[in-house]
Amino acid sequence: MIENSMYMARAPLRITFVGGGTDIADFYRSHGPGICVSAAIDKYIFVLVNKKFDSQIRVSYSKTEIVDTVAEIQHPTVREALKYLGIDGGIEIVSISDIPSQGTGLGSSSTFLVSLLHALHSYIGQFASASTLAQEAVKIEREILREPGGKQDQYIAAYGGVRSFTFQPDESVKVTPIIMKQAELQRLQSAILLLYTGKTRASTEIHRKQSQGMHQNIKSYERMVQIAEEFPRSLNKGDLEEAGRLVDENWKLKSGLADGISSESISALYEKGIRAGAYGGKLVGAGGGGFLLFIVDPDRRSSVKEALHDLREVEVGFDYNGSSIIYVGD
Repeated sequence: MIENSMYMARAPLRITFVGGGTDIADFYRSHGPGICVSAAIDKYIFVLVNKKFDSQIRVSYSKTEIVDTVAEIQHPTVREALKYLGIDGGIEIVSISDIPSQGTGLGSSSTFLVSLLHALHSYIGQFASASTLAQEAVKIEREILREPGGKQDQYIAAYGGVRSFTFQPDESVKVTPIIMKQAELQRLQSAILLLYTGKTRASTEIHRKQSQGMHQNIKSYERMVQIAEEFPRSLNKGDLEEAGRLVDENWKLKSGLADGISSESISALYEKGIRAGAYGGKLVGAGGGGFLLFIVDPDRRSSVKEALHDLREVEVGFDYNGSSIIYVGD
């Protein structure tokens, strides 16, 4: 271990355009592959780790824990990450998020874990690739903690960029960057309108309901995979209207997969945005609350924003670095 050193990592939050839900094991293992197209955004979760003066462990997030052993840590992913990497004490861990990290649909729990693993690997003098970080985060969340959910969040947080992820039945993951001309990439960025609904939700129960209802909804999942195959072609062509239409179709399919993904109030907000001129959109993440994402011609942004003036806009750009170590100090 490198003594008396401090490391800060950051990993980007994400928006998913299409295919979300097909990265759940109940689908891709039996009916795969699953495909998701996601973008890392320039909003981050930061994790700082520092060698502590004594042998205790201090963990600071929405609350602060000071304990004597790893087993006593209440935060599950911190506890299991320390166990996984064999770190047994004498460490401080602090997390900071650009956006509230609970229930907003931007992949915060997996993003936090990727950032944490990156900082911890550096703390013990190890290089960790994007592939390593994603695989370890999936292992801790899905295998060790057995939390329901998919695999896309861990991968986009680790890799960054605008990418398509193919989840194979054998658990391998193909990572494909979406190739676009710079001008078209900037147009896509300017076409994204992200609005906070003010509602938060726990994704765990929604993911559980999705898995339980998987078999009666297979045709919807299979169409979502097809949409995820078509969507990059619309981006390659710079056809924002087609891209928006595909996102809209994907959302209509996804919102029917389980109770709680949408609601009357969310549907009303969504329809307002469409009537005001958005090409298409969706609720980001598992559903139930968080952020509404619209794809809208830049000339119509003001109309959509006015129609949904009660919702807070969060301006975002794309992140191309993925998880990074941004500070090393004594």
